[in-house]
Amino acid sequence: MSLVGKLFPNVAIDAMSEMGDDLKINVFEEAVNNQQKVILFWYPKDFTFVCPTELHAFQEALPEFQKRNTMVIGASCDTNEVHFAWLNTPKDNGGIEGVTYPILADTHRQLANILGIVDQDLEYDEEGNEVFTGSNVTYRATYLIDETGKIFHESVNDMPLGRNVKEYLRLIDAYAHVQKHGEVCPANWEEGKDAMNANRTGVAEYFSKN
Repeated sequence: MSLVGKLFPNVAIDAMSEMGDDLKINVFEEAVNNQQKVILFWYPKDFTFVCPTELHAFQEALPEFQKRNTMVIGASCDTNEVHFAWLNTPKDNGGIEGVTYPILADTHRQLANILGIVDQDLEYDEEGNEVFTGSNVTYRATYLIDETGKIFHESVNDMPLGRNVKEYLRLIDAYAHVQKHGEVCPANWEEGKDAMNANRTGVAEYFSKN
């Protein structure tokens, strides 16, 4: 079930800083109390393969997110201790040394289960006993949250599929344009391109120029 248009869950989750500090982060409060947007991206597991490429890609784009008053937060179901070990593993050895944004450690899957992004199914055997299947880690889910705590974008990739970080920057730009100008952003909109008024005249004017 989509959570777009709803408030992000108001819960605090353990997290790890790049300095090894144990944190508690409430994503909803980070957005509302600091009047900033937040991008929260989930990945399946530390010390894997696609995952470090994504964490480094978000790190490389961190200045662009900061220009847009957007906080970057990573998340998985690993522990803080495993996060810290990975943060101290060099990039050329598959680690995420150099990543500076916080990473949630949702070891009890409290937030991940609320969001419905855990790869787990419940079945029953012939005796009626519960049988859990799946990897019990999260898919590559991404949430964009605005300054009111509302989710304005969500997406979920299967585990083998890495994300395009530039697309999230584009979506943040588009949403900021809507917030500032009240216009809507057509397909493939990018900063500097024409937006349009949300009515028939606006559509006609847009197509006449494009």
